[in-house]
Amino acid sequence: MKKTNLKRLLKKAISWAGLFFFVIAAVMLYFQLSKYPPEDIKNALFNIPTKNLIYACIASFLGYVALSTYDFLALKYIKRKLESWKWILVGFIGYSVSNNAGHAIVSGGTVRYRFYTRWRFRGSEIVKMVTFSGFTYLIACFFLTVVGYLLTPEQAFGSAQASHITTLLVALGSFIGLVGYFLLCAFYKKPIKIGQISLNMPSVKMGLAQMFLGSFDIVLASFVLYFCLIPFIEIPFHIFIGVFLVAQVLGVFSQVPGGLGVFEGLFLAIIPSDANTAHLFGALIAYRIIYYVLPLILSGIVLFLYEGILKKKKARIRSK
Repeated sequence: MKKTNLKRLLKKAISWAGLFFFVIAAVMLYFQLSKYPPEDIKNALFNIPTKNLIYACIASFLGYVALSTYDFLALKYIKRKLESWKWILVGFIGYSVSNNAGHAIVSGGTVRYRFYTRWRFRGSEIVKMVTFSGFTYLIACFFLTVVGYLLTPEQAFGSAQASHITTLLVALGSFIGLVGYFLLCAFYKKPIKIGQISLNMPSVKMGLAQMFLGSFDIVLASFVLYFCLIPFIEIPFHIFIGVFLVAQVLGVFSQVPGGLGVFEGLFLAIIPSDANTAHLFGALIAYRIIYYVLPLILSGIVLFLYEGILKKKKARIRSK
């Protein structure tokens, strides 16, 4: 009996942890933006043409829809079906939280646990989905980093030797990781056991779906910054995305929430430009607001409404 009560308490704690990480994400955003004087934030937004801001917002929205397809692929991986609106809802809220709170497996995973357990998913299935989605993002990063490095002229990474070495190592590591993953997909058929959970390598076809769908999301994220940046600097997109990817990947691996500071520092150090640094930094602030702040606010509203609807439904059932 005690064991049953402990199990229920643990499940409840994990479920509520999703809301806890939402609050953590909001706090992290506050600290991120508090580093910039309000006047700088205002100038960053007002210096960017309205048309570009609209395009950036559209790219951000589509990017989060693309992120939701990670859950769609994960459902395919564990062979479960779910209504489209449900995995889109979970994907949007989960990634808006994990993008800001950092440590995506923990923060995004607890959000997913809260939702998927309500729809009668087992804990082991949710762990498999979160792990699979993590690899989807990783493989997409590997692929786009290699492509971006090959497309970007060498001089685009600046004259500093450190920039060249960093980008070369990241590209080489990404290539090895990508090839290794598909070799495992093709030839490794034994289950990989993590505790009591058994994971199988996906098929090569599923691996390709991970690579391309994951890449679509990252490309859309890059468009958010690109639209904010091009009023201040002339740079072809194929050069820009190479710089964006290197900075983004290293920012994610740093485990700093949102790659704050790491992403900006690397981006400004690598990008080839004689433009005003203040304008470039302003574009980065606008990117943070559009890709991080607005989705978190919107997901907070959606989460509040969804929880409210569920409470009303439960109240009706109890009253009958």
